Amino acid sequence: MARYTGPTTKKARAFGEAIYGTDKAFEKRKYPPGQHGAMKKRKQRTDYAIELNEKQKAKYTYGVLERQFRNLFEKAAAKSGVTGEILLQLLESRLDNVVYRMGIAKTRRAARQLVTHRHITVGGVVCNIPSRLLKPGDVVAVRGKSRTLDVIVANTSAKRDGKTFGWIEWNPDKMEGRYLAHPEREKIPENINEQLIVELYSK
Repeated sequence: MARYTGPTTKKARAFGEAIYGTDKAFEKRKYPPGQHGAMKKRKQRTDYAIELNEKQKAKYTYGVLERQFRNLFEKAAAKSGVTGEILLQLLESRLDNVVYRMGIAKTRRAARQLVTHRHITVGGVVCNIPSRLLKPGDVVAVRGKSRTLDVIVANTSAKRDGKTFGWIEWNPDKMEGRYLAHPEREKIPENINEQLIVELYSK
């Protein structure tokens, strides 16, 4: 199964919200995609369909494949605590997501590309694995010779519009940050009902 590389607005419309961030095209057409668009009558969805939709939304939001997502869920279920919350914490601790949260990239897709192209280091060592799960205290930085890249300079110097996250520390002068801790559920901004995902996998 290939990673989704199609139109992001179309996918956002399918879920009914801008899962990829600010999207002017989505704001103009918030109804589902398709030939009849907003005019088509939608059947009432079953509980299973609602749960499946929530899982798919989480997968596309974080850019995770089915097998990866299932493995993360099983890892979350094996830990003590609230499974749904732990699942989101694991998704948030992915290297590509942290690079995105730090503002090094505008989207998770762009962050993934920066990581795979070896522009990011973890603990001073180049890492090209976007799915790497970070631990509290890990230092993420832009690789030395990559710090002059136009896209990175533009992103890191842009105004952050108040988007700061308490579990991440960022030093723009050194172009490095630290993953401080796994975030509490109420601090994660994504509109995902993780309990529906837990119920889906519990069937």
